Amino acid sequence: MKKTIIYKKILVIILLFGFLSECGMYRKTDAREVPVNVNDRVQKNLEEGKRIRFGKGIGGGSGNFEFATSNEMWRATMEILDFIPLNNADYGGGIIITDWYNENNDQSESVKIMVRFLSNEIRADGLKVTVYKKKCKLNSGILNCSTQIDNSEIGSELKLAILKKASIFKIADQKKDKEKFMKNRKPVNRDRDGQDKN
Repeated sequence: MKKTIIYKKILVIILLFGFLSECGMYRKTDAREVPVNVNDRVQKNLEEGKRIRFGKGIGGGSGNFEFATSNEMWRATMEILDFIPLNNADYGGGIIITDWYNENNDQSESVKIMVRFLSNEIRADGLKVTVYKKKCKLNSGILNCSTQIDNSEIGSELKLAILKKASIFKIADQKKDKEKFMKNRKPVNRDRDGQDKN
């Protein structure tokens, strides 16, 4: 009786280890492409724009979000849309929805903007901007409103502005990270063969 319980536990551990090894948590790397020195590896990662990301490898890439303050696309969108009150800003769901907005208190026509994040990467297909237009008319004391998707250039212009701003943020962040690394980096003494003397 005790032996069967022990065998079952061993079997469960082996199966669990097998499932975990297939999850893809451990990524194979080519040792020739990875620098041996830690400082060189950090420098290479900074030059390639790599940073710490949480949730990498969970699922097929969906739901892979960094913190909002370090996500250039999110920050750029919030800055571009800062003139409109927000109705919903769900970072985990990757969506920002503004409230209805009209200029000059013109109640007859207003717009609402929805931005969906399809990726954290700064690219045109990683972002979807939809603009809704609401037109209202007052008939016999009753306000009749109709809403439709606005097919004008507003959505495309907003998308382009967000992508440009996100690129500026990314370049500034990479420059700041590189400067910080270079400031804190210890000089490495090397001999003629490129080996560390330390």
